[in-house]
Amino acid sequence: MSEDTGRPEKPTVDAGEDVVEVLEDALYDLWSVANELARIRPPKPKYYRVTIFGSSRIRPGDELYEEVRDLARELARMGCDIVTGGGPGLMQAANEGAKLGDPSNKTRSFGLPIELPKREEEPNPFVEKIYHHRTFFSRLHHFVRLSSAFIVVPGGIGTTLETALIWQLLQVNHVSDVPLIMIGDMWTDFVEWSKRHMLRSEPNLASRADLEIPHCVVTIEEACALISDSLAEFNGR
Repeated sequence: MSEDTGRPEKPTVDAGEDVVEVLEDALYDLWSVANELARIRPPKPKYYRVTIFGSSRIRPGDELYEEVRDLARELARMGCDIVTGGGPGLMQAANEGAKLGDPSNKTRSFGLPIELPKREEEPNPFVEKIYHHRTFFSRLHHFVRLSSAFIVVPGGIGTTLETALIWQLLQVNHVSDVPLIMIGDMWTDFVEWSKRHMLRSEPNLASRADLEIPHCVVTIEEACALISDSLAEFNGR
């Protein structure tokens, strides 16, 4: 029994080299099936959904928490579903804002919580639809499948991972017509750092066009204006 969770601990299986090889082959086959299934998409998504990435460490009452709550409230008022990682901090702020901006319950608020070793973290109380994930790989893929746009607010390593994945998918056209909007100085600095280091060598480590993919803005009003344009295009398709 685990002292941290009170749940029975899963037994550890010592696998020989042959067994490991069989497992690796089986996992590869499963990934192949998942990749094929992931290619099946409706001709046009029915709902416009905005994923908000941000720190889990910001608490209610902090200025940044209130700003992200206001952002999500305005997006929900515009008719956008809100998607987050489902946890505390700025994820909770976004799910809370989604609820405040949708008193008639016309939009939905999603959370994709991740199972972490030795950490029991319940989804925040404002999530309406929950999808639990055991790996970051499946969770990141799910964000991509759900979302019509991404907004990045201040965050740490996890937020940076999520942001970099979306940026690369847009770079290689695995995802298209999906805005990646970064709010605040830390992300402007991140993009400028990328340009400074990736474009200074010959050959360049990235193309200049690739580094222009993110939309860097200062305020939530600017972010909402970009989403408004994207939403209008989405509704007109």
